[in-house]
Amino acid sequence: MNPIAFVKEYWRILLLVTFVSAALVALFVPGGVTDDDTLVEGENETIDAGPTNLEYGLGLDGGTRISAPPVGMSADIDIESGQEREVETTLRDELGIDAADTVVRYHEDDDRFTAEVFAEEVTAAEFAAALQEAGVDVEEGDVDDEVTQQTRDEIIQTIELRINEAGLSGGTAYQEATVGDGYYIVTEVPGMTPGELRELLTERGDVQIVAYHPDENGTQTNETVLRGEDFASVGSASYNDRQGYHYVPVTVDDSEGADGSSPATDYQAAMNEYGFTGEGVGQCNPNIHDRETGEFDTDHDAQQWCLLTVVDDEVVDAHSMSPDLADSMASGDWENDPVFQMIVPSQQDANTLAVNLQSGALTAPLDLEQEQTFSLEPALADQFKTYSLLIGVLSVLTVSGTVYLRYSDRRVAAPMILTALAEVVILLGFAAAIRMPLDLSHVAGFIAVVGTGVDDLIIIADEVMDEGDVSSRRVFESRFRKAFWVIGAAAATTIIALSPLAVLSLGDLRGFAIITILGVLVGVLITRPAYGDILQRLLTDR
Repeated sequence: MNPIAFVKEYWRILLLVTFVSAALVALFVPGGVTDDDTLVEGENETIDAGPTNLEYGLGLDGGTRISAPPVGMSADIDIESGQEREVETTLRDELGIDAADTVVRYHEDDDRFTAEVFAEEVTAAEFAAALQEAGVDVEEGDVDDEVTQQTRDEIIQTIELRINEAGLSGGTAYQEATVGDGYYIVTEVPGMTPGELRELLTERGDVQIVAYHPDENGTQTNETVLRGEDFASVGSASYNDRQGYHYVPVTVDDSEGADGSSPATDYQAAMNEYGFTGEGVGQCNPNIHDRETGEFDTDHDAQQWCLLTVVDDEVVDAHSMSPDLADSMASGDWENDPVFQMIVPSQQDANTLAVNLQSGALTAPLDLEQEQTFSLEPALADQFKTYSLLIGVLSVLTVSGTVYLRYSDRRVAAPMILTALAEVVILLGFAAAIRMPLDLSHVAGFIAVVGTGVDDLIIIADEVMDEGDVSSRRVFESRFRKAFWVIGAAAATTIIALSPLAVLSLGDLRGFAIITILGVLVGVLITRPAYGDILQRLLTDR
């Protein structure tokens, strides 16, 4: 038989072998050496891999789940387009809060404006009074004690980005409705203690570049010149070997707004205006700020031109403008390639800064005083792994024994068991390839896949053998088509029934639904047709 005829004859079996081989490669071939940018010396480091490339979630690897409501309140307001900034400014002035603690936005889906405040110390009455000062007709009873859905979505997105950037595999965040208490943001991270996760969620992640410089009267003053949202791209935490400092490379956004300016041009203009590119070059005492007390040392004769890196109102570092960067800004060339390095004292500071810049700031902080914490110790999670493996082996042995007792024919039973196991191997390889963190819900899905898979294979075997021995290929194909219509309809029903669970954020039910649907698709498209070909060749003596 020539190769083309061989492929045409056995393409279903070849497809099954290909997928199983790819799954085994994804499961067992090591990922190799990874360039870890977080190392101080920039050296390569080998990943401490286990026996497989599978990753595990909270239930199988230990970790922490924290659920807490966002801090804040909101109110629908009746204003004209363009008044948002004016209302925000009034709220900040009247309530004495930071710019990050209030937002006014327009919702296109239902054509309305909302004002939100994210400060825990502000009451509903004070919020309503501040809105009235802004010319908005709002009473205390109109204030909702929760933030908007858009804010919750932004918080979830930021937490997930922060978890991913911090290198915490298997973490996730979602919102959960509670009875009487509104919505909580749930964060689940395997391999992390409650204290570590709480610290990650406590940080607002609001990054600013503040210019500390003398004003026209010679008095030192602070002026915010860049915010986290002004950066177009952020690099990884790095280390300069020659000069011995830690830094994060950043690119400032140079896209023009409606007024024709951009964050890059505004920053360059501010540096020139405040003297950082002239008499201020190199004029910053790095010890001017005490990180422990948060205070500035004003007892000095020389004026200071310091660029302060501020994270959540805490000064992380103070340094001067470099001569090369100053020359580029003074000539106006810098805005054409607006890049610079944010210098910090330590590697940990660089990692934290990079994560905060890449993930963005939390729109609203979480009220961790109302948190509900669930912690699973690694030792208990290891027991779950053992029990899950034991249950999986028992289910395979039970199904295998039942199938053999049903048919007492190794030609039918052996391929059936091997085909069912191939589905599990393919799904495990898929999970390893996309780095899906397996949890107890996924294990339940794998067991369901084994059950439904063998059930479909039994339908095929019964339909083929029901009317006696198979005398020819034509007879086999006729009977197989009847069986395949049945399992195809059953698969469609299963997928339709489980699709809502796979789409909606329903916790563990989602993982179960996703694995089951994937198993059904693999069975209908790959393993069931391949089992039919194997059975045909065994029963028709071909």
